[in-house]
Amino acid sequence: MKVDPATGGAVPALSGEEILAYDPGLRAMAELDVVDFGRYPGPHMNPARMYELSELLRERLADPAIDGAVVTHGTDTLEETAYLVDLRHDSAKPVAFVGAMRNSSELSFDGPANLRAGVRTVIDAGSHGRGVFVVLNQLVHAASEATKTDTQQLDTFQSPVFGPLGYVDADGVVWARSLSRRQVIAGERFEPAVEMLRMYAGFGSRMFDMLVEAGAKGIVVEGTGRGNVPPEALPGVRRAIEAGVAVAVSTRCHHGRVLDTYAYEGSGRDLRKLGAWFCGRLPGHKARIKLMLALGAAGGMDAARRLMEEGA
Repeated sequence: MKVDPATGGAVPALSGEEILAYDPGLRAMAELDVVDFGRYPGPHMNPARMYELSELLRERLADPAIDGAVVTHGTDTLEETAYLVDLRHDSAKPVAFVGAMRNSSELSFDGPANLRAGVRTVIDAGSHGRGVFVVLNQLVHAASEATKTDTQQLDTFQSPVFGPLGYVDADGVVWARSLSRRQVIAGERFEPAVEMLRMYAGFGSRMFDMLVEAGAKGIVVEGTGRGNVPPEALPGVRRAIEAGVAVAVSTRCHHGRVLDTYAYEGSGRDLRKLGAWFCGRLPGHKARIKLMLALGAAGGMDAARRLMEEGA
């Protein structure tokens, strides 16, 4: 990003080579091959572009001469792209997503430091077999856990509850922990017609009916608490499931899993009885990415449900 004098706001402006030029020492750390996928701000990265990027990475990483990849990405949707890539990443070669919270027109531009940390992470021997990382502010996060928590602070990316996998030091990565499991969803397509509804007090059924009528194949319900909905929403959930739409439940809470521990009208137990799928501790926007891939994988609805609830 760089401030455009005509508008006074930051816009994508740098090529890959121009970004590397901020830190000439990077080429002494590793042999770097630059690919300009596109100059998109975070909100311009849609699932189709994310999937296209994942295909490019799979193709490039199949080359024995390439040991890993570092992807620069706008921070607004970085965690969604990184998670989609991670779910499709079946190679032991590491991939690190990096970004910047300050643009290159600012004196405190953090892009070069984050890029160096990403390169150092990928070339670290301990990174192999760990999947896809999000690396900012010297911290190494798992793509499945990282989330943006602040609109402008440098330490915005965090891994709630469990913390980062490690941190980048001057001589490499200090690894603190490993994921207990990492899921890969094999498939040659994704289902784009997946939407998300965030519950709030008094949420009714109208939006569910509208999405079904519009052709939705999946709906992620970002429920309250353990994964509950207002009673007014329950008929809409029922009609959606009866129409063959996959309804997956996450929570709008920052921490914790969804679980059918309550039994009042609209509770997680009601949703489970209706046939809704539970997404564990995934936030709604990541559950949507996973549901797109699960529905796109071969095997039908039962297989998709197993993929969604694996590890939940």
